[in-house]
Amino acid sequence: MEVKKDILWRVYLCFLVMIVLGILVIGRAFYIQQFQGKYWKDMGNNMHVKYLPIYADRGSIYSDNGEMLSTSVPVFDVFIDFGAEGLREKAGKRFTENIDSLSIRLADLFKDRTAAEYSKDLKLAYANEDRYYQLKKKINYSMYEQLRDFPLVRLGRNKSGFIIEPRDKRINPFGLLANRTIGLSRDDSSKNVGLEQRYDSLLKGKTGQRLVRYIAGAYMPVEGAEMEPENGKDIITTLDTYMQDVAEEALMKMMSGNNSKHGTVIVMETATGKIKAIANLGIQPDGSYAEDLNYGIGKSTEPGSIFKLATLLSLLDDKYVDVNTIVNCEGGAKNFYGLTVHDSHKGTGSVTVKNAFAMSSNVAFAKLADQYYHNQPAKFIAHLHALRLDTLTGVDITAASGMPNIKKANSKYWSATTIPYMAHGYEEQVTPLNMLMLYNAVANNGKMMRPYLVSAVKEYGVELQSIQPQVLVNNICSPETLVQLRQCLQAVVDSAHGTGHKVLYNTVYPIAGKTGTAVTAIDNRGYNKGAKVYQASFIGYFPANDPKYSIAVVIQNTRESKKIYGADVSGTVFKEISDKIYARYLSKNQYTPVAVTDSLPHDYYGLKNDWNSIFGFLKIPFTDSALSGYWRMLHWKNQTGTLENSPAAAATITPNVLGMGLKDAVYLLENMGLKVTVTGRGRVMNQSLAAGTNFNKSQNIALILN
Repeated sequence: MEVKKDILWRVYLCFLVMIVLGILVIGRAFYIQQFQGKYWKDMGNNMHVKYLPIYADRGSIYSDNGEMLSTSVPVFDVFIDFGAEGLREKAGKRFTENIDSLSIRLADLFKDRTAAEYSKDLKLAYANEDRYYQLKKKINYSMYEQLRDFPLVRLGRNKSGFIIEPRDKRINPFGLLANRTIGLSRDDSSKNVGLEQRYDSLLKGKTGQRLVRYIAGAYMPVEGAEMEPENGKDIITTLDTYMQDVAEEALMKMMSGNNSKHGTVIVMETATGKIKAIANLGIQPDGSYAEDLNYGIGKSTEPGSIFKLATLLSLLDDKYVDVNTIVNCEGGAKNFYGLTVHDSHKGTGSVTVKNAFAMSSNVAFAKLADQYYHNQPAKFIAHLHALRLDTLTGVDITAASGMPNIKKANSKYWSATTIPYMAHGYEEQVTPLNMLMLYNAVANNGKMMRPYLVSAVKEYGVELQSIQPQVLVNNICSPETLVQLRQCLQAVVDSAHGTGHKVLYNTVYPIAGKTGTAVTAIDNRGYNKGAKVYQASFIGYFPANDPKYSIAVVIQNTRESKKIYGADVSGTVFKEISDKIYARYLSKNQYTPVAVTDSLPHDYYGLKNDWNSIFGFLKIPFTDSALSGYWRMLHWKNQTGTLENSPAAAATITPNVLGMGLKDAVYLLENMGLKVTVTGRGRVMNQSLAAGTNFNKSQNIALILN
């Protein structure tokens, strides 16, 4: 009995001790939370350090002739920390006193909500103590300058809670010019397209970092603990803005006038494989046209009669025929293993291979291919493989490249009709760029070049890397075959019965090429269900006797299109482009200036830090006579530079931006509160507000570029 009592006494004692300890722990926690909480929070904040990124300036993309195609301008994201101590102290007196006037100013600046709506939303966010309330994203520098002077905001980050995060916005000064090729740069780089995606690692540079410590309600940099960012490199493309503009204009004119669905134009420099222009247009739901997909590089289709060049090359190189071999076109229709191949023109009998090519006889090429390759299809396929028609082109925009599809003889989709149909452009799928590479190789004396879009990488104007032309195939065929191929391609235009004669013959320079009009299977309903829809093509080169440029034009028509044939649709576009390129770059009547030593003075404007970086990188001596300010005017003469204060630095005096590049001019003017509109390209040659005159905030200024 005594033992039992002794045990119970010990249990009760332990239980009592545990209760007392529990009460002490809870009491201590309550005391710390209620009476010492602020002390410990401040100590924790004071000891809190972290690294913040310092983003590099993204490099710009330039055309081959020095025009800026894509660059970055600063924009700002605005957030509010409604838990900021300075904003909530004294029961939120500072917030209450300023909210109405702040709401009025915000409504007047952004014009997206009324002052009452702003006031209601901000009060609700304050009540909820939102720590990262998104007020506005991507405001320009002019809006940012005005916002900094608003009630509450001007008190600083800790007292107002306003957090303003600067970042870059990507713009294309030429608007939609080559938009799909240049591509898009998004916050999530995995969603980039075009050159912005392909060369993202070079363009974005390397992000730096800064060590910061939380002190007195704000993060302050730790001195000496900073790694500067490395700005992105500049990309120099092979694109020519004049050719690009001409190509897009000609393509747009034809497509909008003919109710076409989508189309592409690719201009290639014959000797190098440089893509000088690539235009892509697709119809939108509202009936307008835009660069929505890269049809020239990323879309494989059945090519139609432009594929006959590959068939002709195979036949000639295997010595089965020559250009004078006679072939019977069977009156324009012939049955092959249960399917009938038709010519667009009826009644044709026996003609030479050259004439059959010029008039684009489907029957003739189906017969010849079936006769010589029906029992040895691998031999024909081997030719197509050697011509890289079943291979990715290798162009810079790898993510957008369409995969060609050339059937193999052991494929389950192979049939007796495959060879005759492949011979005139069906039962295979290739991109327009694949076909252009073949035609360009014929123009380039048999050398097939890799097509490419970027020719150099630069930093501060100094070339870091040069991309040279690359030969993919040294000889696509024998010299004898090449001569005959060029004869046939020129006959398409020169011969009276050639399919391109009516549209392309009357020029001051010779053109060679091939038309194509392919029946298209629409909406998976087959080729012969309802009204036929056609893809019109013309691929060729000029001048035919000394080729400089090759052009592919491929346009998908609709049932509403009045013109359907390759010559009438794509041939017309080809000629408009080739005429303008020839007149500007190839005509012998051009004026060639005499190179002389430049001893005349030149004036340029820009940021002081930019000039220091440029001269330092190039190791060019210079003098800076200005004592303060961010902007400088450079006097350059006889390889000597002198920097001076840029005129009109006063806040309400219009600065002189004549001679500036677009990026610097917009940055300077928007920084001063002006709204800028731009016409043209190049450097500023005129400004609507005269330099030295007074202006008002948010006033418009129009710039005309040269």
